[in-house]
Amino acid sequence: MGLVPAQRSLPLDQVLIGDCIAAMNSLPASSVDCVFADPPYNLQLGDAGLLRPDQSRVDAVDDDWDKFATFEAYDAFTRDWLAACRRVMKPNATLWVIGSYHNIFRVGSALQDLGYWILNDIVWRKANPMPNFRGKRFTNAHETLIWASRSAESKGYTFHYDALKGGNEDLQMRSDWFIPLCTGEERLKDTEGHKVHPTQKPEALLARTLLAATNPGDVVLDPFFGTGTTGAVAKRLGRRFIGIERETTYAEAARARIAAVEPLSKAALMVAPTKRAEPRVPFLSVIEAGHIRPGEIVTDERRRFRATVRPDGQLDNGLVIGSIHKIGALVQGLPACNGWTFWHVERGGKPLVIDSYRAGLRQAMANG
Repeated sequence: MGLVPAQRSLPLDQVLIGDCIAAMNSLPASSVDCVFADPPYNLQLGDAGLLRPDQSRVDAVDDDWDKFATFEAYDAFTRDWLAACRRVMKPNATLWVIGSYHNIFRVGSALQDLGYWILNDIVWRKANPMPNFRGKRFTNAHETLIWASRSAESKGYTFHYDALKGGNEDLQMRSDWFIPLCTGEERLKDTEGHKVHPTQKPEALLARTLLAATNPGDVVLDPFFGTGTTGAVAKRLGRRFIGIERETTYAEAARARIAAVEPLSKAALMVAPTKRAEPRVPFLSVIEAGHIRPGEIVTDERRRFRATVRPDGQLDNGLVIGSIHKIGALVQGLPACNGWTFWHVERGGKPLVIDSYRAGLRQAMANG
């Protein structure tokens, strides 16, 4: 029985040139925090390619790396690279994979067959899509990202729900993202003004995925690195990256691009604490601290509902005794209620939300 070669350390912030499956198989198992994959779409373009109404040729994807002899060949390739990704993912790592209608359904099926657990599909709605020149189909105005955990048992994956909500006007971030294509100065061009890569993704798209699902210092693997959008964004956001690219021209462009990136300051990248991570403060502690007295009346902000504060930290609305959440839901006829933000006490002739006392206790706990 042959000796197993010793696993080498992670090649952090490097672009590896070669076959993505072989390169991933050389990495230590359970070593990366996130994967972003932009695999070949297998667009199945004919030899004639796409023509505009004036018969000029559309600069479409016709490179050899996007061509597969059959769907079966593409499916086998997809299963192989997804299996290699899953091996190097930490137990709580997640994977993002982007595609179009040509391939994303086949990728999704392979993901599930291999044991991944799909968390979301994201529709990237393009602000400026390429028109349908033949006029026989709808304009392809979106691509799809699948976000998946390593397995159904992976419960501790990273998701910055509160940060995304805060940057979205305090509304939950939706699964349809309106982001322009990569154009202008962001689009890499060669010395003759031609695109270096036909499918360069916008940095805004990568930034949203990494801000959503990674932390500063996390290792992000991109097995189809191209011109290095993942690496450029990872460096700017204080993440580490490993890029794999088989085309030397793309790899060289990626290295030059990433070298010019200035990382943001540590203060700018500090992850804001989430409400779930804050210390738990029971309502009884507010009473024990003397902020609210037993026997006081609490009301909603518009004073439509009332309840009496009990010395044990429960509320009594005259019919039922229960927690601030239970009684808040009951009086409104709702299945659930956040009692901290629903109930108020009168202070200085005005209603004061009781959550302000919880915030004060948390601050005191943080100050030791």
